Amino acid sequence: MSPQDPPSPQGPPEIDTSRPHPARMWNYWIGGKDYYAIDKQVGDEAAAAFPSIGEVARHSRVCLGRMVRHLAVEEGIRQFLDVGTGLPTHDNTHEVAQRVAPESRVVYVDNDPLVLVHARALLVGRPEGRTDYVECDVRDPDRILAEAARTLDFTRPIGLIMFGIMGNVIDDDEARAIVRRLVDALAPGSFMAFNDGTGVIDKKGREEGIRIAVERGSAPYVVRTPEQIAEFFTGMELLEPGVVSTSRWRPEHNPFEPPPEVDAACGLARKP
Repeated sequence: MSPQDPPSPQGPPEIDTSRPHPARMWNYWIGGKDYYAIDKQVGDEAAAAFPSIGEVARHSRVCLGRMVRHLAVEEGIRQFLDVGTGLPTHDNTHEVAQRVAPESRVVYVDNDPLVLVHARALLVGRPEGRTDYVECDVRDPDRILAEAARTLDFTRPIGLIMFGIMGNVIDDDEARAIVRRLVDALAPGSFMAFNDGTGVIDKKGREEGIRIAVERGSAPYVVRTPEQIAEFFTGMELLEPGVVSTSRWRPEHNPFEPPPEVDAACGLARKP
């Protein structure tokens, strides 16, 4: 088993190690250590069908850092609500934000019991700021908002982070309603950073990888087009360069060539 440390007595009573979980497979693809044998096994099977999944995962992670850094440095955001955070790894949202502004407050939301175990131990912020964790499914936005309000002031701007989470909500209308409920609760001047998988480059491989994971017990996942992802930003002001391949959202300067596109799309937008 990896992780190496067993769940603490204060953690959830059970972690199902017989079924793969998206957060743990993602941690495996990104090069982390917090997963079980089933997650590695199914992760390898899915990657055999969709070889670029590791690249998608890694580019998504570094893009998250770029967006959080932009919000903290350029936009002065000091509060973050990270929904579907996944397992803690390098440059978590609070680490990036509090490196810039130690007083930043961050609330993480996820529904994997293993994420909760690790969040309690690892998501410890700077003493000047505050971090909190909410164990909740994205399909319950009202509860997310109520519990996040213990830490965040919803009368002031917040950076809403939704990376790799809405693909788990299969129905388009339900997915848009969830995002709309969360955005509606934010104060003007807030932002939403959104990233999710597409099938633009290798639709067949992506769908086969999903089929394999779901048949082995993972949660369903739907890929959406960049145009469908852009619909989540309805009513908001997209920052340049708009909705683009995740690897190409304000990448580190390279004088020779742009980074290759990946099968994920993202954007960052302001609530007017």
